[in-house]
Amino acid sequence: MMDRTLTPTPNTCALPRRFSDFATFCDALDYAAQGSRGLNFHDPRGNLARSYPYSELRNDALGMARRLVASGIKPGDRIALIAETGPEFAAMFCGAIYAGAWPVPLPLPTSFGGKEGYIDQLTVQLNSSDPTVLLFPAEIAAMASEAASRQGCEAVSYEDFAAREEGSQELPEPQPDDICYLQYSSGSTRFPHGVAVTHRSLLNNLRGHSTGMKLEPSDRCVSWLPWYHDMGLVGCLLSPIANQVSTDYLKTDDFARRPLAWLDMISRNEGTTLSYSPTFGYDICARRISSQSSVSERFDLSRWRIAGNGADMIRPDVMQSFVNAFADAGFRSDAFLPSYGLAEATLAVTIMPPGEGIRVELVEEERLSGSPRDLSRPARYRAIVNCGKPVLDMDVEIRGKNGEVKADHQIGKVLCRGPSVMHSYFRDPESTAECLVDGWLDTGDMGYMADGYLFIVGRAKDMIIINGKNHWPQDIEWAVEQLPGFHQGDIAAFSVETENGEEVPAVLVHCRVSDPEERLKLHSEIRDKVRSITGMNCVIELIPPRTLPRTSSGKLSRAKAKKLYLSGEIEPFKVAA
Repeated sequence: MMDRTLTPTPNTCALPRRFSDFATFCDALDYAAQGSRGLNFHDPRGNLARSYPYSELRNDALGMARRLVASGIKPGDRIALIAETGPEFAAMFCGAIYAGAWPVPLPLPTSFGGKEGYIDQLTVQLNSSDPTVLLFPAEIAAMASEAASRQGCEAVSYEDFAAREEGSQELPEPQPDDICYLQYSSGSTRFPHGVAVTHRSLLNNLRGHSTGMKLEPSDRCVSWLPWYHDMGLVGCLLSPIANQVSTDYLKTDDFARRPLAWLDMISRNEGTTLSYSPTFGYDICARRISSQSSVSERFDLSRWRIAGNGADMIRPDVMQSFVNAFADAGFRSDAFLPSYGLAEATLAVTIMPPGEGIRVELVEEERLSGSPRDLSRPARYRAIVNCGKPVLDMDVEIRGKNGEVKADHQIGKVLCRGPSVMHSYFRDPESTAECLVDGWLDTGDMGYMADGYLFIVGRAKDMIIINGKNHWPQDIEWAVEQLPGFHQGDIAAFSVETENGEEVPAVLVHCRVSDPEERLKLHSEIRDKVRSITGMNCVIELIPPRTLPRTSSGKLSRAKAKKLYLSGEIEPFKVAA
C-alpha cells in the first residue's frame, strides 16, 4: 500500500472553490481543510518528500495554538518564526494566528555576511518586533539562541515546542480588523519596518490576487520563493490556502544550488499552471540551460499558464532570453504575468491581465530622470515594462512634487489606496504618518500610468542627482551588463563624494579576471561605457565576485553596498594605471 505522504494533494476536489471571501484567515483555513487540496514539500531534486493536506495543517495549527496559549501567549503577543519552507513553519504561523498572536516571519541565514552578520540582522528585527518567543529550525540553534539572548526573548526549536503539552483553554475569536501578522520589508537598511497587516487587508488582497490572475478550478502552483518575503509568504503560501490551491515547494537554498529543479517540478507535476519568480530566477535558468541541449526532451512547460514576475525591476531582455531558451519546451511568451506590489499593500497593487504577456514602452532617459534634453548627445531610451492594472478595490495615482495628480505618461510618485493597504508600521507612528496620508500609501517608487496600466521607473531614493542632473542607477548598471562576461546583479551604482567635495557616480563591478592587464582593459571598457551614459568621469571599482550585498529576498541593496564600500568593508582590487 502506497504511503499517503508520498501521494501529492490533488488539483481538484469536491469542495467548491471560494476566492478568499472570508472574514478572517482562520475562517479561510477552516474552509480549505474541508477539501483534499494542500501543500507539498519536495527534496533538493524536486522529488515529493511530504504531502500536507490543509486538513492536516489545520489540525497541527490548532495544536500549536493551544501550546502557545498554555505557554502564556496572549492576543497581540508577537511570535518570531524563522521561515524555513516546511510544515513546521506553516503550522506555527497559522497556529499563532489561531492563538490571536502575531506571527513575525524572519529570514534564514544567507551566504553573505556570515554567522555574525546574520545574528546582528536577527537581533535588530527581534528588537523591532519585541516577540515573546523565537522559534527556529534545530540546525541554526546556536545563531538563533544568541540573537534571542541579546534581545531577551525565549528561544525554542520547532521540534522542542511541538513536544510541549497542549492546553485546554478556549482559543480567542479573531475579528476582521485584528492584526493578522507582521511582515518585515527586506530592503530596509535603517531601523526595520514591521508592516502590520489585518485579516481584512490580507483577505482583500488575496481575493484581488486570485481574481487578477483569473484562477481556474484545476490550477496548481509551484514555488521556491522564501516565506519571509511578501511574494513568497502572501503570494505562494497564504493565497493558496485562502483560494484552495494545491502547491508544490522547493526550498530556496535548493533552488539556488539547482535552479533547473524548479522547471523540472513544473514539467513533472501534473497540472502545474502557476509559478512566480523575480527576474533573476528566470535569468539564472536561461543561463544554466544555454550550455545544455535537448530542452524539449527534459522539460514540458506547455501547461504553464501564469509565469508571474515581480519583486524587482522586470527586465524585458531577460524575459526574452528565457523565451528563447525554453520555447522548444512549450513555454509561451504570453504566459508572463508582470505585477507590482509591496509589503505595505499586503502584496499586489497591480497585475497584468493573463495572456497579455510582457509589454514595454521605450522612453527617453532624460524624460525618465526629469533632466533637460542634452541636444549634443544622441537620444537614449530605456524599455519600461507594463506592470498591469490595479487589483480589486485598489486605486493608483501618480503625483508630482506638490501633490498634484499627473496625467497619463507623466512621471511622478506612485501612490495607492485600498482595503489591503497596511494598518501601520509596528510601533513607528512617525514613519507611518510619512507614508500614509489620507489613506493613500506613498510607495516610494516612481512611475506613470497609461490607459489604466502602471509602468514603474525606479525607486525614488535610488536616484543619483549630480549637478542638477538625474541618473537612474539601473540605466548605468544595465549598460555595464551589456559588456561580455557580466550577469544580472554584478553591478551597483550610487553617488559618492570625492575629496574635493564633489558628488560623482560610483560603480562597483564584480570582476572574475585575475590577469592585471585584463583587469586594466576591463576597467577602461567600463569607464567608457559609464561615461557614455552619464557624460562624466565616474569612480569605477572592480570587486571580488559575490561581494555585493543582497536583501533577504535576493534584491541588490545599493544602500548597503554604498555603506560597505565607504566603510572599507568592500575592498576593491587594485588596478594598475
